[in-house]
Amino acid sequence: MGSPNEPVLPAAPEVGDVVDLLVESLAFGGEGLARLEGLAVFVPFVVPGESVRTEITERKQRFARGKPLAILTPSPDRIDAPCPYFTQCGGCQYQQIPYSRQPEIKRRQLRELIQRIGGFTDPPIRPAIPSPLPYGYRNRILVRAGYDRRTAQSSLGFLRHEGRGVVDVAHCAIARPEINRQLQDLRRRPDLKPGTKYNLRQLPKDWSLPPDSFFQINDSLLPAMIATVRQDLQDSGTNILLDVYCGTGFFCIALADQVERFLGIEIDPRAIAAARENARRHGRDNGTFIASRAEVALPRLIAKFTAEDTTVLLDPPRKGCDRKLIDSLLRHRPRQILYISCHPATLARDLKLLCGEQAYDLAGVTPLDLFPQTAHLECVCDLRRR
Repeated sequence: MGSPNEPVLPAAPEVGDVVDLLVESLAFGGEGLARLEGLAVFVPFVVPGESVRTEITERKQRFARGKPLAILTPSPDRIDAPCPYFTQCGGCQYQQIPYSRQPEIKRRQLRELIQRIGGFTDPPIRPAIPSPLPYGYRNRILVRAGYDRRTAQSSLGFLRHEGRGVVDVAHCAIARPEINRQLQDLRRRPDLKPGTKYNLRQLPKDWSLPPDSFFQINDSLLPAMIATVRQDLQDSGTNILLDVYCGTGFFCIALADQVERFLGIEIDPRAIAAARENARRHGRDNGTFIASRAEVALPRLIAKFTAEDTTVLLDPPRKGCDRKLIDSLLRHRPRQILYISCHPATLARDLKLLCGEQAYDLAGVTPLDLFPQTAHLECVCDLRRR
């Protein structure tokens, strides 16, 4: 990681100081956590147990950040990253760690977040489910065209890890082969405009999707994900499924044979039209779809169903659920809530609200590693009414 500079031992490091640190663990987000005179210092692209010479790049009152200059004592677990853009590109954080270790690292991070933010003493975190494909799994990437005036060079790829400029990427190691073929075709185009974003995507078979609509980016883990949700739904004994933030209907259509009736709610009318088409394609005629904001539609619709017979499935965006929606759930108290999340921190916040008033118990949390080599994690949470 470059030639080491002479370290200093300041009691309160400042930006530009070079210090030697011992990495204790990996924090949520992928950075290594070290301590210097009680101050938390976060360093990317390291492995727990390593001694790292670090330049301080950011200093706050309670923490600092640094960039690794040299690995003084490498961990026996450290491996060579297969991607030549690793540490330059901001897409991956864990390629220096064997994939066999990554799901458990993320599971520990999830537990710590649910304890610290959610207030749970001993959350029931199940074993993490790994991805069948550690690389070559993404069915969608977003690349950007850039131009560096200093070097008069164009680029097409991803934002740099530091957030300044675009790394020119000829091949993405975590993208599917078809996506990389699209990337090569795009790179040959003469009309790329700096600042323009290009969405490369491989559509799933037998599913109708509008442009830019959401679909899980790792198809290889979807069977395990559906099996997890199906088992939790079956264990509850309910027969009504309200799928909130349903998108193009993936979950409620996949689970329609498990219930007597389902209802999907989604704000995007184009996604709702696609969901209706998807239900027709898959022969699901025991449900309906409504285009509306979740926090507006759910309070009105949930009252039409018997709480004892109802499961509400939540699959919100990264920001989590609207507080009005959570308040509606606490008022009507359906028998089960299945909360699917791609952001453990906002998940922990919402779990605290749902379980904090003793309305629900957290029956189980299943981590699924839909995003190998990155710091991201998907979770399925099973909440049962007390």
